Amino acid sequence: MPKVRHYADLVAILAGLMWLMVYWSVSYSVHIGNIEPSLAAMLLTGSLILTSFVHRPTRVMLRRYHVRKRRTEMWMHILALPLVLAFFLAIGLEQLITPLNGEQKMLLFNVMATAGWLVFIFTLAIKLLIHTITERRKNRR
Repeated sequence: MPKVRHYADLVAILAGLMWLMVYWSVSYSVHIGNIEPSLAAMLLTGSLILTSFVHRPTRVMLRRYHVRKRRTEMWMHILALPLVLAFFLAIGLEQLITPLNGEQKMLLFNVMATAGWLVFIFTLAIKLLIHTITERRKNRR
């Protein structure tokens, strides 16, 4: 597998982890009633984003197709699907058990987003394994 794809996988995994950190910090801030954890997470995220826009080698590398493709897949796993699943699960829980407040709904989304991120990592590992096996078979021929 080319280095670009390995780099794209790493960038997508770290970007997903960065956004999960922001999501969880918001939940934690709401739970403790203090905005400092959210501000720290957003400051760290903002500095990483600013660095990626200003540092030329990073900027050039992030424009490559494979990196954009992997980051789009990551967003599907940690944002789009968890939002839909958390929405329907919250509706079901509210109808069957008890109404949920905003903090509980955010926690439900965070759990779904974390699970989606882990599924994303597992998917990348499976893709790498399949690619490695096919490359070995090609090299034996």
